[in-house]
This record gives sequence, C-alpha cells and structure tokens, in this order.
Amino acid sequence: MSVYLGGLEKNGAAMVINTFLVEDRADIRDTLIQAMQEVAPCRFVGHADSESTARQWLHTHTHDQDWQLAIVDLFLADGSGFGVLRHCQQRRPEQKVVVLTGYSHENIVSKCLELGADEVFDKTGELEELVAYCKAHAASLALEAAPPAAWAVQPFGSVRH
Repeated sequence: MSVYLGGLEKNGAAMVINTFLVEDRADIRDTLIQAMQEVAPCRFVGHADSESTARQWLHTHTHDQDWQLAIVDLFLADGSGFGVLRHCQQRRPEQKVVVLTGYSHENIVSKCLELGADEVFDKTGELEELVAYCKAHAASLALEAAPPAAWAVQPFGSVRH
C-alpha cells in the first residue's frame, strides 16, 4: 500500500523522494536511474541533458512537491552544472542539490559548495555514499511529514494530562 504525503510517497517503511537528474550522457543517465531506483528511495521525475534544459525544468517545477533532490553532473555537452547550481540557489530548504562528477578535485568541490551544492560525490567511487545520502534525506523528509505526536490516537476513555 502506498500513501501520498505532499510530494513524498510512503511505500512500506521507506519514503520515496522525487528526484531530478542532470546528465548529458544517455548511457550514464539510464544506468544511474535504473540503479538508484533499485537501491535508493528515489523516483526520477525528470531529467535534462543540458544546462538550459535543466534550468527550464527547474523554473517550471518550483514547488517542493515537484522535486526533493537534484543530482547534477558538472560537465555537460551544452552548458555546465555550475549554472544549474546557481539557478538552484533560491530553492526551498527541503530541496537538496548534490553534484555527481568524475572531477572531484578540491577546487571543484569548493566551487560547488560555494554555489550551494549540499554534497559532492565522485562518480567513480562514491555511489554508495550517494545512496546513503538519499536514504538520509528521505528519512528526514519522512520525519517532517509525520503528524505531530499530539495527533496520536488515544485509547477510548484515556485522559491526557
């Protein structure tokens, strides 16, 4: 059974987060989407292969229900992930943006964080860390979506003090 909670879907015990992917190589994009949907609580709701397409999608999908995570590659055939990061600087706090790149040199990581990336992951060796990040983000969103404890159903006849 699935329950919809404002852009999040609770499917069993795990929350599924709406994810947007910016990756220009179709083979990497397709493999990443398939793998992440199998091992991480991600449902891919859109993708872009260029900076301009990513910016357009993000501009028309501004609500937190539209996406809770964007995964951005830095070096695109048309434009760059740096421009996507700049565009995401005005996002809502619950919307996270991570960079997944093959170029995780210290100066690149610093620039990404300066532009507002929440995390930077290396494509060649940090996919498990990306999955762990997605799980942690989904868990934090699930806590935010949970009703307050005061709404808990009390047994008939019990009195709360």
